[in-house]
Amino acid sequence: MDDTEAPSLGLGPAPTAAASGADYKVLARKYRPSDFTGLIGQEALVRTLSNAFATGRIAHAFMLTGVRGVGKTTTARIIARALNCIGTDGKGTSPTIQPCGVCEPCRAIAESRHVDVQEMDAASRTGIDDVREIIEGVRYAPASARYKVYIIDEVHMLSKQAFNGLLKTLEEPPPHVKFVFATTEIRKVPVTVLSRCQRFDLRRIETPELVAHLANIAGQENVRIEDAALALVARAAEGSVRDALSLLDQAIAHGTEEVITADIVRGMLGLADRGRVLDLFETVMAGKMPEALASLSELYNRGADPLAIMQDLLETVHFLTRVKVAPGAEGFFDGASSEAKRAAEMAGKLSVPSLTRAWTMLLKGLFEVRDAARPVQALEMALIRLAYAANLPPTDKLVRDLQDGMTVARPGPAPSGSSGGPRMAVSNSERPQSQAALQPMAQAVAAPVFQSLEDLAAYAHAHGAPVLKVHIENDMHLVSIEPGRLEFRPGSRAPRTLAADLGQKLKDWTGTRWAVTVVGQGGAPTLSEQKLAAKQARHDAVLQQPLVRAVMDRFPGAEIMAVRDMVADDSAAAPDADEE
Repeated sequence: MDDTEAPSLGLGPAPTAAASGADYKVLARKYRPSDFTGLIGQEALVRTLSNAFATGRIAHAFMLTGVRGVGKTTTARIIARALNCIGTDGKGTSPTIQPCGVCEPCRAIAESRHVDVQEMDAASRTGIDDVREIIEGVRYAPASARYKVYIIDEVHMLSKQAFNGLLKTLEEPPPHVKFVFATTEIRKVPVTVLSRCQRFDLRRIETPELVAHLANIAGQENVRIEDAALALVARAAEGSVRDALSLLDQAIAHGTEEVITADIVRGMLGLADRGRVLDLFETVMAGKMPEALASLSELYNRGADPLAIMQDLLETVHFLTRVKVAPGAEGFFDGASSEAKRAAEMAGKLSVPSLTRAWTMLLKGLFEVRDAARPVQALEMALIRLAYAANLPPTDKLVRDLQDGMTVARPGPAPSGSSGGPRMAVSNSERPQSQAALQPMAQAVAAPVFQSLEDLAAYAHAHGAPVLKVHIENDMHLVSIEPGRLEFRPGSRAPRTLAADLGQKLKDWTGTRWAVTVVGQGGAPTLSEQKLAAKQARHDAVLQQPLVRAVMDRFPGAEIMAVRDMVADDSAAAPDADEE
């Protein structure tokens, strides 16, 4: 046997390094941009830095903020390479916005081994001692690079002492030092640090731009994937390039067919088909609960996650509302798809109040599904609630109908398969009561009569205005009150807007405009002062009773805590008129 030939054990050829995955690099790392030309979706940042490098107006500290995966750390490394690149010929003497990626500084920074470019993870090194190392190191010139660059990731995790220790160095660093900070929680970074940095907000990547980027990478990887599948991946990534590449990596590994289809990605992500989600929403809004629950059960059995279904329903409601108020708007459904046309037709049949009510109820159900022990059961209950409330008339319509005496709200059609629930409103002609019988009721509700502050306070309490009731009782000295006009002197603690607030409430309650006037003097005591005075007078009257005086003399220091009327029961004789 030849010495160069490996013995065969009948187990087939040994796997290569590539086949075993030993040298495989995930897409998020393999296609990480090495210069600003590969950084997608951040045109404002690239333009600003390009002009700064071209004019030599390079800041000494940069603050990069944005959601996960939009390129903060990548941008920081590109800035470090741009500051220290010496060109392919090694003769570059100034920073360049287009680092070559070939020279030793560029390669060393890309491989995280450059001695003058230090990356620190503030999530694991948060203390003042870690910052003290930076403060000590900035005093020394760079060993081989043009600039010393300190990249601090998740900088908001630094402690208060660490931030304070960094302030002076950050404000006046040596000319050979640059700082680049990255954070996802910009609000947690002290203002004193932000004011010393040039801030860049990296935005989420738009879905069409992200789809094009994924399609380009899939082409380089010789992977055939449908555009609809790429759109699902991009939407699931929510604007994050790293998340999108990770999902694409997963889809490539998940798909065994020649072409990765949308169904494969949908099953991988636990998503429901958008057409099925639209069917589900349509049956729920129509009150067809048996069909809706059957459709939901089918989606769940096919692997759709209940939380994802609820999110898709919310996206559907949002899209329908946008189409309703702004025809031609794009969003959850592709503009040219059959689902988008169906959604536009459905939006024409639904009212904005019903859509906003559906949004509110589904948003509440989203948290219930997320926190429930059995999410699918929570989803079913949320849909049942929505079905029973879908055809309820809006509250403002009920009030107008009652005031106008034209229509009386009546339960609308119940969801199929049930005996109760909301039904459509019907006119008064279908009810036993006559129009004449309802009109006085509507007028009585629409036009209350106020003859005193007591009437105002009682009405405010009965109609959900407790704060206004307190101000009426404690801060208003009544001068005069008549229909459409009220005059009072405010107390020392009355809010400045009391007259305006009261005038608006009176207009809402009576349906007519009231002239509420504030005067500087006069006016009766407030209701609280009147009650206090009446209580004191009653207290003094009780003290004049012979029996009470005898008790008070017999027990010095005794106090009257309360004065109550005694109510005789049915068996007791009624007291005489002159009996105390």
